[in-house]
Amino acid sequence: MHSFGYRANALLTLAITILAFMCGIASFSDNFNTPTPTAQVQVLNINWFQKKPDGDDEASLTLNISADLRSLFTWNTKQVFVFLAAEYETPKNALNQISLWDGIIPTKEHAKFSIHTTNKYRFADQGSNLRGKPFNLTLHWHVMPKTGKMSANKLVMTGYRLPEAYR
Repeated sequence: MHSFGYRANALLTLAITILAFMCGIASFSDNFNTPTPTAQVQVLNINWFQKKPDGDDEASLTLNISADLRSLFTWNTKQVFVFLAAEYETPKNALNQISLWDGIIPTKEHAKFSIHTTNKYRFADQGSNLRGKPFNLTLHWHVMPKTGKMSANKLVMTGYRLPEAYR
């Protein structure tokens, strides 16, 4: 007959194999989810727009961020990392991205939100490239699953412009 150790090893191997198979199925099932998140960002005020002593431009914005990201959550979602970035072009770089706000959404119940805030991080450019500059506000999200591969996507909102003169 088989020893206790041999039986325990067989049982443990079977349990780990079943667990790995279930994790694979969970990860695969996320491919069938087609999320439809919505977001809207309003720039309520440009609090100040100035040239710093080192020659760099810097702006402070008051934002109203509304989003419904509930469709990103499935039974396999652990949390969602969200951040709002300002994106613009300069003669040196085709794409400049500046993170203005970020947050972690732990549950589906917190995934529909409306926040009235100033930019959490500095909106600064190395040089004087921001005057009169059009920019996009892009809401990025990274879905962190309990098992499987992390996914990311974004929603681009266009039509924003900084003033021509410093304030």
